[in-house]
Amino acid sequence: MSFPLASSASFSFEVSSAAHPLDPYGWDEGWAAEFALHAERGLLPGRVVRVDRGQCDVATAEGVVRADTAFVTPHDPLRVLCTGDWAAVDPVGGDPRFVREYLPRRTAFVRSTSSKRSEGQILAANVDHAIIAISLAVELDLGRVERFLALGWESGALPLIVLTKADLVADPAVRAHLVEDVQITAPGVQVLAVSSETGEGIEVLSAVLSGGTSVLLGVSGAGKSTLANTLLGTDAMEVRATRDVDGKGRHTTTTRNLLVLPGGGVLIDTPGLRGVGLWDAVTGVGQVFSEIEGLAAECRFQDCAHTAEPGCAVLAAVEDGALPERRLDSYRKLLRENQRIVAKTDARLRGEIRREWKRKGAEGRAAMEAKRGRFH
Repeated sequence: MSFPLASSASFSFEVSSAAHPLDPYGWDEGWAAEFALHAERGLLPGRVVRVDRGQCDVATAEGVVRADTAFVTPHDPLRVLCTGDWAAVDPVGGDPRFVREYLPRRTAFVRSTSSKRSEGQILAANVDHAIIAISLAVELDLGRVERFLALGWESGALPLIVLTKADLVADPAVRAHLVEDVQITAPGVQVLAVSSETGEGIEVLSAVLSGGTSVLLGVSGAGKSTLANTLLGTDAMEVRATRDVDGKGRHTTTTRNLLVLPGGGVLIDTPGLRGVGLWDAVTGVGQVFSEIEGLAAECRFQDCAHTAEPGCAVLAAVEDGALPERRLDSYRKLLRENQRIVAKTDARLRGEIRREWKRKGAEGRAAMEAKRGRFH
């Protein structure tokens, strides 16, 4: 999934060494350069901390102001203003004040909606770390971990898995086993067990998050709001108890909120996600299953589907136990899902898939005719 990217070129002008009021929100030389043309028009920079029904709260040099989003509400749901965006706001005196434009996004976390229209929904913009909160109070769902990771990698952010409620797993050996399972599922991703109750892992997590903007993701009951409060050092987010039966909770957080952490960095807290649909995330899927992609390069045929082809290195790895069959099944599932989503928005790909279906249908009919001929 591609978005207009902010320029990464070097800048020839001199930037003041004085601290900018928006530095705690992630303002840097790159954003200053991108905003230069808007500043010439008399607009003010600010970061969107919350969006709600045509209005938004924007952190500016004068403080957090309320602004109207009428000028940044296009028909494309992926182009609407989002928490984490850097906005160009009317100067003081306007009533109402409007967000006139927003700066090109460096990264964006996108999922598909649960609607039948198969639209994308942007959850957070300009994120450096995608924190995936997984509760240890319930049985691990490794397939869900892989799904979150695919979206995290696709966003351009660096995924980080946080296993919450670690204090509820009293046996160190059991906890170590759970962490190892997740590490195998998430190659190349840092996995950190934390507890808001005992403080385990919080100091390490705070240090990681101090270097940029992070988005906190997970299902209801994963302990996101409690973790956010622990990182903030205050009860800024409402917390509700989870059910003992299945560890699920109600949606405590109902909007996406951008919060400045006391140790540095910015945190975007999101509502619990009931569904995590892929949205044009083939690169992210490949990153999650990098070992399968590596094996696929060794298959005899370049278009190997890893089902029954001779010389398939992926199937050979499953047979000798080097690759868990669950991983291959999950890989196939996410690729199929991603292909369906892309096909609904890509006419060319839809045509290719239809032609493939027709070809396979013709082969199937031919095989049936041959069987009938042999029978008679």
